[in-house]
Amino acid sequence: MPAPSTLTAAHLMRLIGTHDAPAIIDVRNDPERSAEPFLVPGAVRRDAGQMEVWAAPLAGRAAVVVCADGGLSAGVAAWLRHAGIAAEVLEGGLAAWRGARGPLLNASAVPPPDARGRTVWVTRARPKVDRVACPWLIRRFVDPGAVFLFVAPGEVAGTAARFGATPFDIEDCFWSHRGEQCTFDVMIQEFGLGGVAGLSRLAVIVRGADTARLDLAPQCAGLLAASLGLSRMFRDDLAQLEVGLSLYDAFWRWSRDALAETHTWPGPARGEKAAAEPAV
Repeated sequence: MPAPSTLTAAHLMRLIGTHDAPAIIDVRNDPERSAEPFLVPGAVRRDAGQMEVWAAPLAGRAAVVVCADGGLSAGVAAWLRHAGIAAEVLEGGLAAWRGARGPLLNASAVPPPDARGRTVWVTRARPKVDRVACPWLIRRFVDPGAVFLFVAPGEVAGTAARFGATPFDIEDCFWSHRGEQCTFDVMIQEFGLGGVAGLSRLAVIVRGADTARLDLAPQCAGLLAASLGLSRMFRDDLAQLEVGLSLYDAFWRWSRDALAETHTWPGPARGEKAAAEPAV
Protein backbone atom coordinates (compact mmCIF):
# COMPACT_ATOMS: atom_id res chain seq x y z
CA MET A 1 0.00 0.00 0.00
CA PRO A 2 1.40 3.45 -0.90
CA ALA A 3 2.26 5.97 1.80
CA PRO A 4 -0.32 8.76 2.36
CA SER A 5 1.79 11.22 0.37
CA THR A 6 2.33 8.92 -2.62
CA LEU A 7 0.23 7.98 -5.62
CA THR A 8 0.54 4.72 -7.55
CA ALA A 9 0.95 4.63 -11.31
CA ALA A 10 -2.42 2.87 -11.63
CA HIS A 11 -4.15 5.68 -9.71
CA LEU A 12 -2.49 8.43 -11.72
CA MET A 13 -3.48 6.70 -14.97
CA ARG A 14 -7.11 7.27 -14.01
CA LEU A 15 -6.49 10.96 -13.34
CA ILE A 16 -4.46 12.08 -16.38
CA GLY A 17 -6.51 13.88 -18.98
CA THR A 18 -9.49 14.52 -16.73
CA HIS A 19 -10.76 18.09 -16.44
CA ASP A 20 -9.75 18.31 -12.78
CA ALA A 21 -6.50 16.35 -12.96
CA PRO A 22 -3.76 17.41 -10.55
CA ALA A 23 -0.82 19.42 -11.84
CA ILE A 24 1.90 16.92 -12.79
CA ILE A 25 5.39 18.27 -12.19
CA ASP A 26 8.40 16.52 -13.75
CA VAL A 27 11.51 17.49 -11.73
CA ARG A 28 14.07 15.21 -13.37
CA ASN A 29 17.41 16.85 -14.14
CA ASP A 30 18.65 17.42 -17.69
CA PRO A 31 20.76 14.24 -17.94
CA GLU A 32 17.81 12.15 -16.76
CA ARG A 33 15.51 13.80 -19.27
CA SER A 34 18.01 13.25 -22.06
CA ALA A 35 18.27 9.57 -21.17
CA GLU A 36 14.48 9.22 -20.99
CA PRO A 37 12.93 11.85 -23.34
CA PHE A 38 9.35 11.06 -22.37
CA LEU A 39 6.87 12.51 -19.91
CA VAL A 40 3.76 11.41 -18.09
CA PRO A 41 1.02 12.91 -20.33
CA GLY A 42 0.09 16.36 -19.08
CA ALA A 43 3.30 16.83 -17.09
CA VAL A 44 5.26 20.07 -17.15
CA ARG A 45 9.03 20.24 -16.66
CA ARG A 46 10.27 22.23 -13.70
CA ASP A 47 13.65 22.77 -12.03
CA ALA A 48 13.57 21.42 -8.47
CA GLY A 49 15.97 24.16 -7.42
CA GLN A 50 13.64 26.99 -8.52
CA MET A 51 10.46 26.14 -6.67
CA GLU A 52 10.05 29.69 -5.47
CA VAL A 53 9.58 30.70 -9.11
CA TRP A 54 7.06 28.12 -10.27
CA ALA A 55 5.25 26.94 -7.13
CA ALA A 56 3.12 30.02 -6.40
CA PRO A 57 0.57 29.50 -9.22
CA LEU A 58 -0.13 26.01 -7.82
CA ALA A 59 -1.60 27.41 -4.62
CA GLY A 60 -4.96 25.80 -3.92
CA ARG A 61 -4.36 22.97 -6.39
CA ALA A 62 -3.39 19.33 -6.06
CA ALA A 63 -0.06 18.31 -7.57
CA VAL A 64 1.87 15.12 -8.29
CA VAL A 65 5.66 15.29 -8.41
CA VAL A 66 7.50 12.93 -10.78
CA CYS A 67 11.22 12.18 -10.83
CA ALA A 68 13.26 9.32 -12.28
CA ASP A 69 12.72 6.78 -9.51
CA GLY A 70 10.82 8.51 -6.71
CA GLY A 71 13.90 9.61 -4.75
CA LEU A 72 13.97 13.33 -5.52
CA SER A 73 10.19 13.77 -5.58
CA ALA A 74 9.69 13.30 -1.82
CA GLY A 75 11.67 16.40 -0.88
CA VAL A 76 10.07 18.54 -3.58
CA ALA A 77 6.58 17.44 -2.57
CA ALA A 78 7.35 18.17 1.08
CA TRP A 79 8.38 21.72 0.23
CA LEU A 80 5.25 22.18 -1.89
CA ARG A 81 3.07 21.01 0.99
CA HIS A 82 4.88 23.50 3.21
CA ALA A 83 3.76 26.16 0.71
CA GLY A 84 0.13 25.05 1.06
CA ILE A 85 -0.01 22.88 -2.07
CA ALA A 86 -1.55 19.41 -1.79
CA ALA A 87 1.41 17.60 -3.30
CA GLU A 88 1.92 13.86 -3.68
CA VAL A 89 4.69 11.77 -5.21
CA LEU A 90 4.37 9.31 -8.08
CA GLU A 91 5.49 6.13 -6.33
CA GLY A 92 8.62 4.80 -8.02
CA GLY A 93 8.83 7.76 -10.40
CA LEU A 94 8.90 7.48 -14.16
CA ALA A 95 10.56 4.06 -13.90
CA ALA A 96 7.49 2.68 -12.13
CA TRP A 97 5.20 4.45 -14.59
CA ARG A 98 6.95 2.78 -17.50
CA GLY A 99 6.94 -0.55 -15.66
CA ALA A 100 3.17 -0.26 -15.24
CA ARG A 101 2.85 0.39 -18.99
CA GLY A 102 1.61 3.91 -18.44
CA PRO A 103 1.25 6.01 -21.61
CA LEU A 104 4.22 8.25 -22.37
CA LEU A 105 4.27 11.62 -24.10
CA ASN A 106 7.00 12.01 -26.72
CA ALA A 107 8.54 15.20 -25.34
CA SER A 108 10.70 15.72 -28.45
CA ALA A 109 7.53 16.36 -30.48
CA VAL A 110 6.36 19.21 -28.25
CA PRO A 111 7.12 22.66 -29.76
CA PRO A 112 9.53 24.92 -27.85
CA PRO A 113 7.81 26.95 -25.10
CA ASP A 114 7.69 30.72 -24.88
CA ALA A 115 9.40 32.77 -22.17
CA ARG A 116 6.65 31.83 -19.71
CA GLY A 117 6.97 28.10 -20.39
CA ARG A 118 3.84 27.78 -22.55
CA THR A 119 3.50 26.36 -26.04
CA VAL A 120 1.77 28.78 -28.41
CA TRP A 121 -0.38 27.56 -31.30
CA VAL A 122 -2.17 29.35 -34.14
CA THR A 123 -4.92 28.27 -36.50
CA ARG A 124 -7.87 29.52 -38.53
CA ALA A 125 -10.69 31.37 -36.82
CA ARG A 126 -14.23 30.00 -36.36
CA PRO A 127 -13.30 26.47 -35.20
CA LYS A 128 -15.66 23.55 -35.68
CA VAL A 129 -14.23 20.07 -34.98
CA ASP A 130 -10.46 19.57 -35.39
CA ARG A 131 -9.64 23.07 -34.18
CA VAL A 132 -11.38 22.37 -30.88
CA ALA A 133 -10.41 18.70 -30.60
CA CYS A 134 -6.70 19.45 -31.01
CA PRO A 135 -6.57 22.17 -28.33
CA TRP A 136 -8.44 19.79 -26.02
CA LEU A 137 -5.82 17.09 -26.64
CA ILE A 138 -2.97 19.54 -26.05
CA ARG A 139 -4.43 21.07 -22.89
CA ARG A 140 -5.29 17.71 -21.34
CA PHE A 141 -2.26 15.60 -22.33
CA VAL A 142 0.56 17.81 -23.64
CA ASP A 143 0.65 21.32 -22.16
CA PRO A 144 -2.06 22.40 -19.69
CA GLY A 145 -1.03 26.04 -20.11
CA ALA A 146 -0.98 26.09 -23.92
CA VAL A 147 -2.07 29.30 -25.68
CA PHE A 148 -4.26 29.20 -28.81
CA LEU A 149 -4.54 32.04 -31.31
CA PHE A 150 -7.39 32.12 -33.82
CA VAL A 151 -6.87 34.37 -36.85
CA ALA A 152 -8.04 34.71 -40.44
CA PRO A 153 -6.65 31.95 -42.71
CA GLY A 154 -4.39 34.38 -44.56
CA GLU A 155 -2.87 35.59 -41.27
CA VAL A 156 -1.84 32.22 -39.82
CA ALA A 157 1.65 32.10 -41.35
CA GLY A 158 2.45 35.71 -40.41
CA THR A 159 1.16 35.30 -36.88
CA ALA A 160 3.21 32.12 -36.47
CA ALA A 161 6.39 33.88 -37.59
CA ARG A 162 5.77 37.03 -35.59
CA PHE A 163 4.89 35.39 -32.27
CA GLY A 164 6.76 32.10 -32.46
CA ALA A 165 3.49 30.17 -32.64
CA THR A 166 3.05 26.69 -34.11
CA PRO A 167 0.44 26.53 -36.90
CA PHE A 168 -2.02 23.63 -36.94
CA ASP A 169 -4.98 22.37 -38.96
CA ILE A 170 -4.16 24.45 -42.00
CA GLU A 171 -2.67 23.43 -45.35
CA ASP A 172 1.08 23.12 -45.84
CA CYS A 173 2.07 22.73 -42.19
CA PHE A 174 3.34 19.80 -40.13
CA TRP A 175 0.35 19.59 -37.80
CA SER A 176 -2.40 19.03 -40.36
CA HIS A 177 -4.36 16.35 -42.23
CA ARG A 178 -2.39 13.45 -43.72
CA GLY A 179 -4.23 11.26 -46.17
CA GLU A 180 -7.42 10.08 -44.45
CA GLN A 181 -6.17 11.20 -41.05
CA CYS A 182 -7.35 14.48 -39.58
CA THR A 183 -5.10 16.69 -37.48
CA PHE A 184 -6.34 15.11 -34.25
CA ASP A 185 -5.13 11.71 -35.52
CA VAL A 186 -1.76 13.19 -36.44
CA MET A 187 -1.28 14.73 -32.99
CA ILE A 188 -2.10 11.48 -31.21
CA GLN A 189 0.44 9.71 -33.40
CA GLU A 190 3.24 12.28 -33.19
CA PHE A 191 2.90 12.81 -29.45
CA GLY A 192 2.81 9.04 -28.89
CA LEU A 193 -0.53 9.16 -27.08
CA GLY A 194 -2.12 6.12 -28.70
CA GLY A 195 -1.76 4.21 -25.44
CA VAL A 196 -4.08 6.55 -23.52
CA ALA A 197 -7.26 4.59 -22.87
CA GLY A 198 -10.18 5.77 -25.00
CA LEU A 199 -8.23 8.17 -27.24
CA SER A 200 -8.09 5.88 -30.28
CA ARG A 201 -11.85 5.39 -30.12
CA LEU A 202 -12.41 9.13 -29.76
CA ALA A 203 -10.10 9.72 -32.75
CA VAL A 204 -12.44 7.73 -34.99
CA ILE A 205 -15.37 9.89 -33.91
CA VAL A 206 -13.42 13.11 -34.48
CA ARG A 207 -12.17 11.92 -37.88
CA GLY A 208 -15.67 11.05 -39.04
CA ALA A 209 -17.15 14.36 -37.85
CA ASP A 210 -14.28 16.42 -39.28
CA THR A 211 -14.09 14.77 -42.71
CA ALA A 212 -17.81 14.19 -43.43
CA ARG A 213 -17.52 10.42 -42.97
CA LEU A 214 -20.33 10.06 -40.50
CA ASP A 215 -20.48 6.31 -41.14
CA LEU A 216 -17.22 5.71 -39.24
CA ALA A 217 -19.02 5.62 -35.88
CA PRO A 218 -22.58 6.29 -34.69
CA GLN A 219 -21.32 9.15 -32.51
CA CYS A 220 -19.81 11.12 -35.42
CA ALA A 221 -23.10 12.79 -36.34
CA GLY A 222 -23.72 13.81 -32.73
CA LEU A 223 -20.27 15.37 -32.37
CA LEU A 224 -20.68 17.26 -35.64
CA ALA A 225 -24.12 18.56 -34.62
CA ALA A 226 -22.87 19.71 -31.21
CA SER A 227 -19.79 21.32 -32.77
CA LEU A 228 -21.80 23.26 -35.34
CA GLY A 229 -24.23 24.33 -32.65
CA LEU A 230 -21.39 25.67 -30.49
CA SER A 231 -20.01 27.61 -33.44
CA ARG A 232 -23.38 29.38 -33.75
CA MET A 233 -23.57 30.12 -30.03
CA PHE A 234 -20.33 32.10 -29.71
CA ARG A 235 -18.78 34.96 -31.63
CA ASP A 236 -15.63 34.74 -29.52
CA ASP A 237 -13.54 31.74 -30.57
CA LEU A 238 -11.80 31.51 -27.19
CA ALA A 239 -15.13 31.47 -25.36
CA GLN A 240 -16.30 28.74 -27.70
CA LEU A 241 -13.10 26.80 -27.07
CA GLU A 242 -13.56 26.85 -23.31
CA VAL A 243 -17.06 25.38 -23.61
CA GLY A 244 -15.91 22.96 -26.32
CA LEU A 245 -13.30 21.49 -23.98
CA SER A 246 -16.12 20.13 -21.83
CA LEU A 247 -17.71 18.56 -24.89
CA TYR A 248 -14.55 16.58 -25.57
CA ASP A 249 -14.16 15.75 -21.90
CA ALA A 250 -17.56 14.08 -22.12
CA PHE A 251 -16.90 12.22 -25.38
CA TRP A 252 -13.54 10.97 -24.09
CA ARG A 253 -14.95 9.80 -20.76
CA TRP A 254 -17.66 7.91 -22.65
CA SER A 255 -14.99 6.39 -24.90
CA ARG A 256 -12.88 5.41 -21.89
CA ASP A 257 -15.46 4.40 -19.30
CA ALA A 258 -19.05 4.19 -20.45
CA LEU A 259 -19.20 2.00 -23.57
CA ALA A 260 -21.12 -0.76 -21.82
CA GLU A 261 -23.57 1.55 -20.08
CA THR A 262 -27.06 2.07 -21.47
CA HIS A 263 -29.83 4.45 -20.51
CA THR A 264 -33.41 3.26 -20.16
CA TRP A 265 -36.67 4.77 -19.05
CA PRO A 266 -38.23 4.38 -16.61
CA GLY A 267 -35.40 4.08 -14.10
CA PRO A 268 -34.95 1.32 -11.51
CA ALA A 269 -38.09 0.22 -9.71
CA ARG A 270 -38.57 1.37 -6.16
CA GLY A 271 -36.21 -0.53 -3.91
CA GLU A 272 -33.83 -1.43 -6.73
CA LYS A 273 -30.37 0.08 -6.95
CA ALA A 274 -29.08 1.78 -10.09
CA ALA A 275 -25.89 0.34 -11.57
CA ALA A 276 -22.84 1.88 -9.95
CA GLU A 277 -20.90 4.31 -12.10
CA PRO A 278 -17.13 3.75 -12.35
CA ALA A 279 -14.80 5.80 -10.19
CA VAL A 280 -12.60 8.42 -11.80
